[in-house]
Amino acid sequence: MPETVQPQTVKPQTAQQSTPTEGAVRRGELAAFLRSRRERITPEQVGLPRGPRRRTPGLRREEVAHLSAVGVTWYTWLEQARDIHVSPQVLDAVARALQMDRAERGHLFALAGAADPVRGTECAVVTQSMRQMLDQLAPFPAVVQNSRFDILAYNSTYGRLLCDLDALPEEDRNCMWLAFTNADWRASLVELDKTLCVMAAKFRASMAGHVAEPAWKALVARLEAASSEFREIWARQEVVRPVSHSKIFRHKEVGLLRLSATGLWTGPNHGPRMLTYTPDDEESRERLERLQALISGCGS
Repeated sequence: MPETVQPQTVKPQTAQQSTPTEGAVRRGELAAFLRSRRERITPEQVGLPRGPRRRTPGLRREEVAHLSAVGVTWYTWLEQARDIHVSPQVLDAVARALQMDRAERGHLFALAGAADPVRGTECAVVTQSMRQMLDQLAPFPAVVQNSRFDILAYNSTYGRLLCDLDALPEEDRNCMWLAFTNADWRASLVELDKTLCVMAAKFRASMAGHVAEPAWKALVARLEAASSEFREIWARQEVVRPVSHSKIFRHKEVGLLRLSATGLWTGPNHGPRMLTYTPDDEESRERLERLQALISGCGS
């Protein structure tokens, strides 16, 4: 007789077996990160006596709480991945007590889902190799921007694509500022209204991670004071993420340029981004070459 196969009983999934939520995963990662940072700091590093009976490889929880000026129970809950609200001020105090560097501090605030109130003090660095890459891309326009749309570096073609960037003071070299206030820049944008709306929406999306930073708030205040158009668009509360796209530029010397923009992040989130513009057709390619020749003094 053939062997009888007994049906298997599938046990229902219990609450303990359920998939953890994203919040629970983040809290677990945050707790593990805090423990690892605490265990690497010696008492001597923070001016505390070691004592004869210390078993902890680093600081005790109550010592971190004391150095951070937060309650011991509150800090213990953090390391136990409890579901509690943690303010940026508490995170800042803990980061200082544990002597975190910029990368560690950024990781801490990212895990906690909070905006770092002092992150704006970090400056993006454009390396010499990045500048060489920009130059090698000519006659294709290329620029390095940060998430606030500050123009950090650019090649000669981009420097003359929308206006003469070299003639502007450094504090005005911001794409948001130029798009809403600079006549030459605005005249170069064929789809001006659409471009302004998209830029403002991208800027608002980027600002979500920088809402406490003075430089971001100062730029918004400056734009609101200078442009009623910006005030009206900004009040819509629209957001959109950066994507590759095509643009049409109107250059006063070479004519219309149909270009596709591609952004490449050069570092972690909120770091600098290299934006390159490549021609959509042969006519635009020839006009970019003519623009480069004019810049080099070889054009007629």
